[in-house]
Amino acid sequence: MRSTEAPGFDGYLRPDGKVGVRNLVLVLSINGLSNRAAQRIAEAVKGATLVATPYGRGQYGEDKALHLRQVVGLGCNPNVATVLVIGVDRPTADDIAEAIAASGRAVDVATLDDTHENALELSARGIRIAGRLVREASALRRTPQPLSALTVGVECGHSDATSGIVANPVAGACVDRLVDLGATAIVGETVEWLGAEEIVARRAATPEVGAAILAAVLGRERRLAAASVNLTGNNPGAENIRGGLSTIEEKSLGAIAKTGSRPILSVLAHGEPPAGPGLHLMDGPSFSPESLTGFAAAGAQLTLFTTGPGNSFCSLLAPTLKITGRRDTAERLGDQIDFDAGDVLAGHESIDSAADRLLARVIATASGDLTWGEIHGEGAECFTRLGPSM
Repeated sequence: MRSTEAPGFDGYLRPDGKVGVRNLVLVLSINGLSNRAAQRIAEAVKGATLVATPYGRGQYGEDKALHLRQVVGLGCNPNVATVLVIGVDRPTADDIAEAIAASGRAVDVATLDDTHENALELSARGIRIAGRLVREASALRRTPQPLSALTVGVECGHSDATSGIVANPVAGACVDRLVDLGATAIVGETVEWLGAEEIVARRAATPEVGAAILAAVLGRERRLAAASVNLTGNNPGAENIRGGLSTIEEKSLGAIAKTGSRPILSVLAHGEPPAGPGLHLMDGPSFSPESLTGFAAAGAQLTLFTTGPGNSFCSLLAPTLKITGRRDTAERLGDQIDFDAGDVLAGHESIDSAADRLLARVIATASGDLTWGEIHGEGAECFTRLGPSM
């Protein structure tokens, strides 16, 4: 019998009421010109985490709005305790710092403007500031928090036939448990709803959300067709086809299993935070580096990532639990796969039992247990763009 007591985790309560599962000091480089200085700062300061974008100047319109949503969203991720914004010109850096500071977290700024374009002086100043921020963050402590404080991104990558049979249904059952406990789940990869979008839309909480699901898929499909892109060989990719997924429809029918069964409350733009708890879809890229960054920018503190033969990519800011339904993958990648659901495929365990185990792993990770990706330093963030620069 399942316990009636609502589970919780130990996390870092932030000034805006959000809760971090990690306590990161973020060195956030907002322009390609400042990236090397930011890298020197992060390398010199123990406990600093670097996110650097090669973009940030010359963007305009919707592309610029998307870029700012990602930059500010990553700075506001609950796993981030404090932020050092590194940039070129002071006005732009101040605007981004002000947007992040609205969340209540401590933010400081250093730019090339401040040092008369002296990148080495910028590095020296940044090292001192980052050191102070790390010291301040180190005084913070975990406290008991409800599971309703969690936002979890859900991804699949290098999928095969076992993904749709085991790994995704297990992740989906875990998503149901999280949602029922008041947490938030975000599922993206719009192209991987293609062929199954009518099934997904039937779970929409309102007709408007259902229409938004169909419109998101149709929009991607039209843009691909206009560019004469053939999904076969791209999505599904060669690794998917080797694993038995020959069409996007086959892949999508397995991919949507990771959404679970609860009502879909909204369709988010890439990097857009959900308005409240429950299950949300994100209209975003289908490839994991950009998709996971969208989740982190939207506030996800953790990521569930299913795979067939293995996929090494992890979010830098949102610890990523790698899940497989293939015992041979779990054995071959024993120091990379965080959760083995191979007993479900073998018929020795039910999906519900595996989902209960996965929920326990989520809680332990939220409370501080490290993922293999964190241990091996696999994390990164990858920014999405919509168009050319001026």
